[in-house]
Amino acid sequence: MANIDDLLGAPDPSDGDPSTYAIGDAPVEIKVVIGTAMLRVRDLLKLGRGAVVELDRELKDPTDIYVEGVLVARGEVAIIDDKIGVTLTDFIKSSREWKR
Repeated sequence: MANIDDLLGAPDPSDGDPSTYAIGDAPVEIKVVIGTAMLRVRDLLKLGRGAVVELDRELKDPTDIYVEGVLVARGEVAIIDDKIGVTLTDFIKSSREWKR
């Protein structure tokens, strides 16, 4: 199974090339999307505490995992102690499959 560095084309920092060291410390934003919903503004303004917004996915459907706005993987929601996490299940294998 390929790792995320291979799939993203990132250089391997263990290859001894000093130019790869700094990039490895750069922070990137990761977003996990469990679903989306479209609401009219008037309906959004009516929402209150306890309101439930129905998303476009079923509980069994995978989440989308974005790195800096680019879809790179899919996964499943996981519970880690008292926090929510994600288990990576599939990596997007080609930039043609990536979506912004």
